[in-house]
Amino acid sequence: MSTSEHASGTTAAGPADSYDVVVVGGGPGGSTTAALVAMAGHRVLLLEKESFPRHQIGESLLPATIHGVCRFLGVTEELEKANFMPKRGGTFRWGSNPEPWNFLFAYSPLMSGPTSTAYQVERMKFDKILLDNARRLGVDVREQCTAVATLSEGERVTGLRWTDQDGRTHETSARYVVDASGSNSKLARTVGKRNYSDFFRNVALYGYYEGGKRLPGPDAGNILCCAWDDGWFWYIPLTDTLTSVGAVVNRSQVSTLSRDPEAAMAQFIERAPMIKDYLKDATRVTDGPYGELRVRKDYSYAMERFWQPGMVLVGDAACFVDPVFSTGVHLATYGGLLAARSINSALAGDLEEERAFGEFERRYRREYGVFYEFLLAFYDMQHNEDSYFWQARKVSRAEATDLRAFVELVGGVSSGEAALMDLDTLKERFTTSSQDLADAVTRTGPARSESGERMGELFGTQVVTDVMQGMNEIQARASMGGATTLEKPLFENGLVTSADGLGWAVPATADTGEAVLAEEGTAV
Repeated sequence: MSTSEHASGTTAAGPADSYDVVVVGGGPGGSTTAALVAMAGHRVLLLEKESFPRHQIGESLLPATIHGVCRFLGVTEELEKANFMPKRGGTFRWGSNPEPWNFLFAYSPLMSGPTSTAYQVERMKFDKILLDNARRLGVDVREQCTAVATLSEGERVTGLRWTDQDGRTHETSARYVVDASGSNSKLARTVGKRNYSDFFRNVALYGYYEGGKRLPGPDAGNILCCAWDDGWFWYIPLTDTLTSVGAVVNRSQVSTLSRDPEAAMAQFIERAPMIKDYLKDATRVTDGPYGELRVRKDYSYAMERFWQPGMVLVGDAACFVDPVFSTGVHLATYGGLLAARSINSALAGDLEEERAFGEFERRYRREYGVFYEFLLAFYDMQHNEDSYFWQARKVSRAEATDLRAFVELVGGVSSGEAALMDLDTLKERFTTSSQDLADAVTRTGPARSESGERMGELFGTQVVTDVMQGMNEIQARASMGGATTLEKPLFENGLVTSADGLGWAVPATADTGEAVLAEEGTAV
C-alpha cells in the first residue's frame, strides 16, 4: 500500500482502520454523501479539519436543496425550527432595464405552493444541522482532523492518511474515499487537473452589515443582485437585521482588495447607487465570525474528471460556477446525492463500478453544464458598452478558442459528444439564449410589491427550462412522496434511481416488461 506522496506501510499509531467509505469535509456535500451512504447500512468515517460551527460563504439556497435533498435527509423539521429567512426568489438590477425585476420560484411549473420557497441561511447553523444529522444516522464524524494523502494500490485509491486533533497520524483503508473538502482541496489532484473558466474568473470581496434596508413586502427575503459599472453586488438578508454583502469584480483587482479591503469596499458601494441606498443606515459588523472583510478568488472551475477507481469528488472539490444564482450548495448537495447512489450501488454489487460512477459523472457534469450555459447568457445580457468588466464577458464576442475551452471545462475528458459540438452552433446558441433572457426580462417589467404577474416570461425561455429541469425532478420526487410513474434515464443506456432512492437501477425495457418504481415516501 502506498500514498500519493509515495510513503508506505503503517504508522506509529498502529495498523490501518477500515471503513466502507471515508468522506473528507463536513460541509453540505460531504455530510449529504456520508448520511446517504450510512442510510444504506455502510460504515462511514467523516473527517472535518475545523470545529463546527464555522464560517462559510454560500448563504442563498435553492428549493431543490431544501425540499428535495434535505427532505430526503430528514432535516426538514430542524430547518423550520432554525427560523432561517424565507426566500421566494431573486430580485435583480441587471440588464438594460434600469428598474429591478424578480425571478420567483413559484412560476416554475413544478415549484408551486409551499415548495416554492427556499432559505437564506447562516452557513454556520445550516452546515451544523446537516453534519449533526449525519452523526445521528451513524456516521463516525471526527472534527479537527486533517487529510494528508490518499493511499493507493496501483491506480486505485484504497484509503486515507490523516492526522487527528492531537497531531497523531492514522491510516484508514476504505472501499471509497470521497473528497468534499472544498475549493482548496489538495486530494483532488489525485483524480486530475483543474480547469478554470475564462468567462467567470472574477474575485469577490464580502462582509456583513447590521441594519440594512429590505426589499418591500413579501420579497423582503429575496437575494438582491445589482449590476454596476465594474461588476455586481450580492445583497443577502440573513435575518431581519443582518445582511451578507459582496462585490464581484475583475480578478485584476485582487491585489488592491487584499491591500486595503475597507477602502475598496467603500469605493464599490459608493459607485453602486442601489446598494449605497440600501446600506445608508447600516453599520458593518466588525467583531465575531462576521467581523472581517473576506476575499474569494478563482472560484469558477471544473476538474477534468470527477472520479477515479476508489475516489469521488463532490462539491467545490469537483466544480463551482459563480455565486450569482446561488448554485454552490445546490451543486454540492446534488453531487453528494449522485455520489452516494453510485457508492451504494457499487458496494452492494448491484452494478459494475464503471457504470455506476459513469452515471454519477454524466449527471453531475450535465447539471454543472446547464448552469454554466445559463450564467453565460445571464452575464451576456448585461449591457454596458463602456465597462471592461462586462465587455470581457460578452459571449457574443467569444472566439473559437474560448468556446473550445468551454467544451473542455464542462465536458471534461470523458464527454466525447460535447467535444464534437460545432463551435459556430455553440456560439449561436449562447447568443440566442442571452437575447431570449433579455427579451423576457423586458416583457416581465419591474418588480412590484405583489411580485410581478408576468414572471412566466422567464420560465418560457429554453435556457431557464434547461437549468430548472434537474432541480424540478429532485424536488418533485421528494414532494410527491416518491415517483408514481416510470422514471426515464437521462442518457442513452443510462440508469434510473433505485426504488429506495439510495442507488441506481437499470431502467425498465420493453423486452422484459420489468419496471423500476420508486417506493412511496422514499425516493428523491
